[in-house]
Amino acid sequence: MTTATSAQTTVTETAAPTWADDVDRDLVRSAGARLAMLERGEGAYVWDADGVEYLDFLAGIAVNSLGHAHPVFVEAVSRQAATLAHVSNYFATPPQLALAAQLKRLAGTGEAGRVYFGNSGAEANEAAFKLARLHGGAERPRILALKDAFHGRTMGTLALTGKPQMQQPFEPMVPGVESIDSTIEALEAAIDDRVAALFVEPIKGEAGVVELPEGYLQAARELTARHGALLIIDEIQTGAGRTGAWFAFQHAGIEPDAITVAKGIGGGFPIGALVTFPAASELFYPGTHGSTFGGNPLGTAVASAVLGEIESAGLVEAAATRGEQLRDVIAGLDTNLIDEVRGRGLLIGIGLRHPVAGALVAAAQSHGLIVNAANDRTVRVAPPLTIGDVEIDAFAERFGAALHTVEQALLLDADSTVEQALLLDETSNATSEDPA
Repeated sequence: MTTATSAQTTVTETAAPTWADDVDRDLVRSAGARLAMLERGEGAYVWDADGVEYLDFLAGIAVNSLGHAHPVFVEAVSRQAATLAHVSNYFATPPQLALAAQLKRLAGTGEAGRVYFGNSGAEANEAAFKLARLHGGAERPRILALKDAFHGRTMGTLALTGKPQMQQPFEPMVPGVESIDSTIEALEAAIDDRVAALFVEPIKGEAGVVELPEGYLQAARELTARHGALLIIDEIQTGAGRTGAWFAFQHAGIEPDAITVAKGIGGGFPIGALVTFPAASELFYPGTHGSTFGGNPLGTAVASAVLGEIESAGLVEAAATRGEQLRDVIAGLDTNLIDEVRGRGLLIGIGLRHPVAGALVAAAQSHGLIVNAANDRTVRVAPPLTIGDVEIDAFAERFGAALHTVEQALLLDADSTVEQALLLDETSNATSEDPA
């Protein structure tokens, strides 16, 4: 804008919009403010628009199994995109069938297992919800899920998500779902012959990387089998080798009726799947479910390549050993902020003594590290499965610096609080003195 007077001309320049302005103007406000504008990545590192480097120990929330721009991922995308990207589900394609067989083998379903493909974890869980309804019919209207669980944000999966604060704006919920405590006793009290299915996460990632009680999955398998209900295990965050097994249910030595997978199986490409075991494999019939993009050759080719690399590079075993190494490093940091270290493999929750997870995540970013706050007392760590000593050492340095930053802030805040208390005490004493 230019304004003129007889004496002078004054020019006022309007600042050019920033990327944050573009976000605020153009994107639906269903998420909080974006933390940075990331432009490229390589391995366990990403760089923002200003060229600042970050060690990415969140991996897109347990998605980028191979890290960023892994040659296997890049080659699979390029090769399949140059051949056949999408054909609809009227047709089969070699990558689709190859991935289905691969998932059945890794999950241990046997020949009678089946796979339904979608494009996300929520879609996989929606398919599982419909599977439960097909199994239950009118005689089994009840579906059990756990309090503080997270299964998605679509209307069906939101009903399964045991977080009232997330459900409230969208009530009434899809009926029939009951949230119970994550104890064997609560399950024993709740289950009966009118239950169609039990949905569980082996580790509740969004709740703060909280493992189920010892023996829970074994008890859940026995109780659901006794009452004729399906046991459906949500492996969206725990699958693809992240916990040191291909799927976390395998640590318990049980066979569920179905699992849902997404995130890490695509290594950054959007894909999800419902994998059924024999008892649940014949419930769907033509017309009961579908997805235009589900099982497209591009997505399935990439996921097949990612899983193949995880297997050939020994990354499932590496997740177990590197996870133990990383937990030991965290436990050994010189800090009074950390209360406990939870999780399995490379899905880790750092429990804090104070509700400062948000501040700690912000401090970590300022020191070049990406992690996230699962809640106000838990920092979640879920790095690529490819990390080694160099990345773990860099994490220890950067996270240690972030802890120190927050500790100093807490000390300053405590000092300030003490000073304010002393001033109030002095004022109180002065005003309460006997005027005689």
